[in-house]
Amino acid sequence: MFGKIGQMKKWKTFFWLTFSTVLMAVGVYFFKFPNNFTFGGVTGFAVIFAEFIPMSASDISFWLNMILLAIGFAFFGRKFGAKTAYTSILLSVLLSLFERIYPMSRPFTDEPMLELCFAIALPALGSAILFNIGASSGGTDILAMIFKRYTSINIGMALLVTDIVAAAATCFIFDIRTGLFAFLGLTVKSFMVDGIIENIHLCKYFTVICNDPEPICHFIIHDLKRSATKIEATGAFSGQEKHIVNTVLSRTEAVRLRNFIHQTQPSAFILISNTSEIIGKGFHSI
Repeated sequence: MFGKIGQMKKWKTFFWLTFSTVLMAVGVYFFKFPNNFTFGGVTGFAVIFAEFIPMSASDISFWLNMILLAIGFAFFGRKFGAKTAYTSILLSVLLSLFERIYPMSRPFTDEPMLELCFAIALPALGSAILFNIGASSGGTDILAMIFKRYTSINIGMALLVTDIVAAAATCFIFDIRTGLFAFLGLTVKSFMVDGIIENIHLCKYFTVICNDPEPICHFIIHDLKRSATKIEATGAFSGQEKHIVNTVLSRTEAVRLRNFIHQTQPSAFILISNTSEIIGKGFHSI
């Protein structure tokens, strides 16, 4: 049984590694490269180097990723390296494959702002999924995770620091307009990665003040398969005995509990807040 669970977990990780890398490759090749957007690490530097080196941006990305991959092995060990090696190589292969199947001589549209949105959103979503499962797409993402481990800088800020040089160089190598787009994309992507990571883990924290906690706790334990904490309290205004029930649920479970309380104890006082750092049994381990 445990063997099957382990295999399913491995296949699930493999799926998310592949899916997120494909998202990144689509965003980079079809929206980033044709517009010379240089934000976003190795692929950004590849756009710049391709102007001076007789190699395609995809080939330059591959070699830069291999160098930084060796650095990743040194800092994070073989397990991290295996995941990142797969995503780095897959990303480089997909970029080369897209280049041969569908050569891009010009952008899809004449709307650079629209293409910038896709060039930001797809790689940012892919990066967030990878960070969430403890991996990276390679390149400057490895440098960002090193910053994350050894400093108090968050991932989005670390990406901003490591990629800002490429965006600055765009103003001189291409033109000011492209450089401004690069700076905008770099800034938005950095904050978007952190936002997506938080939303992946987003849960609802319930504080329910009621007269009878038993039906609520029974519903939480037996229907939602979660647990809760009961606290005895006294109303400051009424002086009556009250009960407080605290629990943390997923968004879907939160809707079910809210509806249940509304139907069974409409007089209950409910506080619901968002939280993305839940450490403990049933959620995430330290």
